[in-house]
Amino acid sequence: MQWTVHQTITIQMLKIGSISNSSVLQIGSAGSIQSSADLYNTGEYEELAIPAELQQGKPEAPLVPLAAFS
Repeated sequence: MQWTVHQTITIQMLKIGSISNSSVLQIGSAGSIQSSADLYNTGEYEELAIPAELQQGKPEAPLVPLAAFS
């Protein structure tokens, strides 16, 4: 059995407080989600940042254990 779905979405205003690299914004149903990654230099920096250093006394493992994905 095949289904054909037609939908109309009207958005009067959409306000997004923040969105990060791993966020997904979905409006309506999606047969597929295409990823998009954009990198902007909003501070108009001309040099690379100094490399991060490990601070003494700080744990090297994350504070919250991360789930393994298979």
